[in-house]
Amino acid sequence: MTISPLIEEQKPGAARREAHPGIALTVIAACQLMVVLDATIVNIALPHIQAALKFSTTDLTWVVSAYTLTFGGLLLLGGRAGDILGRRRVFMTGILLFTFASLLGGFAQEPWQLLAARALQGMGGAIASPTSLALITTTFPEGPERNRAFAVFAAVSAGGGAIGLLAGGMLTEWLDWRWVLFVNVPIGVAIAALAPRYINESERHPGRFDIAGALTSTTGMASLVYGFIRASENGWRDSVTIGSFGAALVLLLAFAVIESRAREPITPLRMFADRNRSGTYVIMLSLAAAMFGMFFYIVLFVQNVLGYTPISSGVAFLPVTVAIVIGAGLSQRFLPVLGPKPFMLVGATLVASGLGWLTLISPGSSYVAGVLGPMLLFGFGMGLNFVTLTLTAVSGVAQHEAGAASGLLNATQQVGGSLGLSILTTVFGTASRDEAQKQLPEFLANGTGEQRAQFARTHLLPAPWGHEVLAHGISTAFVPAAAMAALALVTAAVVIRVRKSDLEALAGAAGPAGG
Repeated sequence: MTISPLIEEQKPGAARREAHPGIALTVIAACQLMVVLDATIVNIALPHIQAALKFSTTDLTWVVSAYTLTFGGLLLLGGRAGDILGRRRVFMTGILLFTFASLLGGFAQEPWQLLAARALQGMGGAIASPTSLALITTTFPEGPERNRAFAVFAAVSAGGGAIGLLAGGMLTEWLDWRWVLFVNVPIGVAIAALAPRYINESERHPGRFDIAGALTSTTGMASLVYGFIRASENGWRDSVTIGSFGAALVLLLAFAVIESRAREPITPLRMFADRNRSGTYVIMLSLAAAMFGMFFYIVLFVQNVLGYTPISSGVAFLPVTVAIVIGAGLSQRFLPVLGPKPFMLVGATLVASGLGWLTLISPGSSYVAGVLGPMLLFGFGMGLNFVTLTLTAVSGVAQHEAGAASGLLNATQQVGGSLGLSILTTVFGTASRDEAQKQLPEFLANGTGEQRAQFARTHLLPAPWGHEVLAHGISTAFVPAAAMAALALVTAAVVIRVRKSDLEALAGAAGPAGG
């Protein structure tokens, strides 16, 4: 539906070309695609980043966590900023920050430079992503046009991971790992240039920024994650490790106090009053914790042990995306009939089974038997849960609080992924160090002169001893990952209760999309 020029003139800040809704949707969808694919596009390049910037395997996890922690920690604040300051203005600010950070990251020469850029990317994504979804309601009139826009947005969100896997592989292999960051620059510049021309500005709403809540939650989780990663290298008795955990405890307690007293909290604690919603957040936290670790360590395995190229690695992960899409489609179709609990139970069981299978991984594991099989179980189980958890999180919530409920679920996914990856890294670090001590005598007895020189330069055992170390660390790390999925299963079984009103609400939410 086209809005007349007369109406356009009466709306300050309105887009100057209302007759191009397709361009507006392209701009919004491009932002979401850039933010969504950034995690997977970087994942495929991790082994090359590690070699170029001399990251240890445990420190390499910060390339993922620096982004997800700031993204998840500031996500709700970004959504609030859009409501208060104007969504288009905030959207453009987030895009420009994300673009600038990508440029800095591409030029990084030291590990700390890349990590700082990744944290800035997370901040930009946290500002742009929630406002991009909200801008659809500002730009498109209610009805079929807005429904189509939401459908495109959802498709981009679902497919972004797969696109990132392939794009990351191609850019890394054909150009250089730096291009997984540089590629965001022309896209971001184009989005920022087109947004003021084709996207409406929203009305501003009075409100307060809960900056204290955002800072204490983000820094508290960062301290917690750092404590686990530090423990993986320096042990649990290390003074910095202990100090990090202590700081995390103080900051997170301060966050809880601030949120209980804030007039407009970034995380309304009343959201946890409903047992189904609280259970949903715990399940998402647990599954995301396992998921981030699975992607991180399997990328290292297929490239460093199986010898896959970056492009081959991207293709190797595509079946997981297909399994997730199939699982999500089935759950969306039958959720109003069966309710959420069966999908949560079956999904968590499949995820736990797939991760349990991955604990058997070894240097002799093939892709089909050792990687593909468990990844398909994992992907289908996650697909059954994604739509289910999203709809359950907003079921029974007042309309004006639906955004906060779904935003909190997204933040839980990002922060849970960072926390889970750090826990897995702690286990990986300990197990791989122990295995290296076992492999060292055999290497010293049988290694060639060239291999000894390589070991002296890198302090890493070369193949085949290094493969044994890496595979043993990875297989051991999947033990707590399977335990996290088991926690999700227990939570679904014990906490989630389905009421008739819930089924009616889910039918209303899933019906149009499913039909």
